[in-house]
Order: sequence, then structure tokens, then C-alpha cells
Amino acid sequence: MNLPIRALLRLAGAAALAATLLPAARADIGQVKVAQGQVQVERKGQRLPVAVGLVLETADVLHTGANGSVGVTMRDDTRLSVGPNSILSLAQFSFDATTSAGRLDTQLQRGTLAVVSGRIARQSPAAMTVRTPAAVLAARGTEFVVEAP
Repeated sequence: MNLPIRALLRLAGAAALAATLLPAARADIGQVKVAQGQVQVERKGQRLPVAVGLVLETADVLHTGANGSVGVTMRDDTRLSVGPNSILSLAQFSFDATTSAGRLDTQLQRGTLAVVSGRIARQSPAAMTVRTPAAVLAARGTEFVVEAP
């Protein structure tokens, strides 16, 4: 009788551990692959220095200084290159690796952004947008550059 109770307790413990890890895995929307000069990420009201390998989360805002640039690879393989004096918000990201369905919305408040679209835009071009103060762009092609004054 003790064996089934122990097994049940182990299973419950494993399920609880998995439940605590799932939100962290979902928060991972991309990763910094290249960072040069002054680059910071604003997350939950705090500014943190950016280094190669930093895992990004939805609602993170990337800030680059006059000598800064950052290259990011999103989970769907979209590549974002943010130039100097830029502010880029990673407003929304969802992605199903099995179906390639998802949504990627960014907002370039200032500066430059080069994009090589990934699996989300290939699956559904309208599912990826870049907002600027003057326009909203949908990713109809695979590569493009955006500049916001």
C-alpha cells in the first residue's frame, strides 16, 4: 500500500515542478545573439545590460545607444537587427513550433530595424507587424529595413 502512495507523491511532485517551469519556458521568446556598444533591455520597469545569450521575454524593450547595436533571433527563427539610437518593443509573441502558427508584433519607437522573417511570417504574412510612429507594416517579404525618426 505504501508503494502506490509514494509513486503518487512522486508523480504529484513532478507535476508541480513541471507547472512551475512551464511559465518560464513560455516567457522565452528569443535570444540575443550579438550585442555591441551600449545596449540595455527594459523589463518590468528595470533597465538591465544586454549580453550575448540573454533570453528575451514578451514586453521587453531594447534600447541602443549611439554606439550600440543588437542582433536577436526569435524562437520562430525571425532575426531582428537593431541599429544605434534605437528603441524596439517586443510587444507580442506567440509561436507553435509544430504548426508554425503564431504572432509577432514589434514597435520601433526610434531608430533602425532590419528584419529577416521567420516561420510565423512564412506561415501567415499578416501575423507579423512592425509599428512605427508613422506606420504599421506587415511582413509580406522575407527581408526588410525600417527606420523611425
